[in-house]
Amino acid sequence: MNEAIVIALPSLIHRIGREQVIQAQILAVEFGCSLKRVRRSRNWQLTGGAVDVQSFTLALKQRQPAMAPYLIAKLEAGLLPHADKLEPLSVKLVRMIRETPGITLGELMEQTQCSIIEARQARFDADS
Repeated sequence: MNEAIVIALPSLIHRIGREQVIQAQILAVEFGCSLKRVRRSRNWQLTGGAVDVQSFTLALKQRQPAMAPYLIAKLEAGLLPHADKLEPLSVKLVRMIRETPGITLGELMEQTQCSIIEARQARFDADS
C-alpha cells in the first residue's frame, strides 16, 4: 500500500497547457505526489503512493473537472493495475479468506506481509 507507483503522461504540456500543468503540480504536492518531466523529454510522470495518487485524482475531478480530462483519464487508467494497493489491509485479508476458506494463517501472512494478530482478526471477522 505504501509502495510508490509511476504513471506515465506523454506530451502533457502539449495536451493540457503549461498553466494547467503548473496548477496540477501544485495540487500534486498537496497530496504527497510529484508531477515532473522525464529528464529533458516532453514526457511527464506522476509518482506517489497508490492512495495518494487516488486522492490527487479525486481532488482534480472535484476542483478542476474541465481542466484536464486527458490527465484524469490517464491517472484513472494508471491506477487500475494497482487496485490491490488501494484496498485497506483488513479488507484485503477478509476478502482473501472468503475467496479461499482453506487458507492458513501462515499463507495469509506470507502473501500480505501482515502480522499474526491481523491475520487472526481477519479470520474472526470473516467467520462472523
